[in-house]
Amino acid sequence: MGGDAGADGPRGRIKSLGLVFEDESKGCYSSGETVAGHVLLEAAEPVALCGLRLEAQGRATSAWGSSTGARVCIGGTAPAASSEVEYLNLSLNLLEAPAGEGITLLQPGKHEFPFRFRLPSEPLATSFTGKYGSIQYCVRAVLERPQVPDQSVRRELQVVSHVDVNTPPLLTPMLKTQEKMVGCWLFTSGPVSLSVKIERKGYCNGEAIPIYAEIENCSSRLVVPKAAIYQTQTYLASGKTKTVRHMVANVRGNHIGSGSTDTWNGKMLKIPPVTPSILDCCIIRVDYSLAVYIHIPGAKKLMLELPLVIGTIPYSGFGRRNSSVASQFSMDMSWLALALPEQPEAPPNYADVVSEEEFSRHTPPYPQPPDCEGEACYSMFACIQEFRFQPPPLYSEVDPHPGDAEEAQPVSFML
Repeated sequence: MGGDAGADGPRGRIKSLGLVFEDESKGCYSSGETVAGHVLLEAAEPVALCGLRLEAQGRATSAWGSSTGARVCIGGTAPAASSEVEYLNLSLNLLEAPAGEGITLLQPGKHEFPFRFRLPSEPLATSFTGKYGSIQYCVRAVLERPQVPDQSVRRELQVVSHVDVNTPPLLTPMLKTQEKMVGCWLFTSGPVSLSVKIERKGYCNGEAIPIYAEIENCSSRLVVPKAAIYQTQTYLASGKTKTVRHMVANVRGNHIGSGSTDTWNGKMLKIPPVTPSILDCCIIRVDYSLAVYIHIPGAKKLMLELPLVIGTIPYSGFGRRNSSVASQFSMDMSWLALALPEQPEAPPNYADVVSEEEFSRHTPPYPQPPDCEGEACYSMFACIQEFRFQPPPLYSEVDPHPGDAEEAQPVSFML
């Protein structure tokens, strides 16, 4: 009966076949994590099955043709260069036919088959799709049926290899300086110099990079400074290499006239959503750099390029750095301490310095004038009394007026 059901079209019809992850809100997985979910099957009628298996695969592929440079589709001619690295390959049986029978009869209705597997603990390269290659992971459920082609459902699995920007190499400040003469050797008009510094090498998506730069234009031309973030994709296949480079963000500075200078005191360049740096795949690599360059009319532009690493674990600030990183960075920040003056300690309150006894000795009786009325007149005299003791006397270890001589000293104040 099971074999007939599978062969007769409508009698073994499967209404739907789906695959869901346990946590659909989870954007990506990393090496060593557990992937769990369910295969959902709804049968309109009794269905004969040979089995239900789950496959998880992941691999990096790099390939291109000899002339067009495009990736060759399956079934076409073999590419001139190709390489492949496998990261994940496992299979789980979710439903098996009883021993000796070979066929299981699944009743009409909805059925759920849970699955759970653990990703390899070895580093897995981050998911990526580029012009000449890709790094892809997927989970596939395959329904095996007698006398009928297998049915399957496939879901992409996003994997990320975490890069922590709080590691010492990525917290190191980057600094470069370059100078360029403008004009021919007989008709030089003067140099254009450029110095660039960034606080660290590692950043994450959504962060803004503060750029510190000094531009000096000693040429006779009007120049324009700019900055940009570049992504460089490198593919390796059959011993050959392909490189793709493009700009992902940029910012423009002001025009700088002849004999003028300009300073960028932390000019911000925001990082857009991009693929994190891929540094651990042997056939596909994704690198980033910050380029600060100056357009010079009639001459080749002056460019400084600083390497960047786009990570996944954001910068946590000074509080969580280890001591070696703090000591390494303190020398680079020494100029900041010189620029900020020390704040002097506030002088003590005069009420804390003058005793009540001394205060009473210096307070002659001030009768209230007859035309004063109440509180308004009293508050004015109170203010005068407070002002009589400003500013506080100079500090001395020896009393310059011992005994009662102090009472004979006149007390004066200036308004």
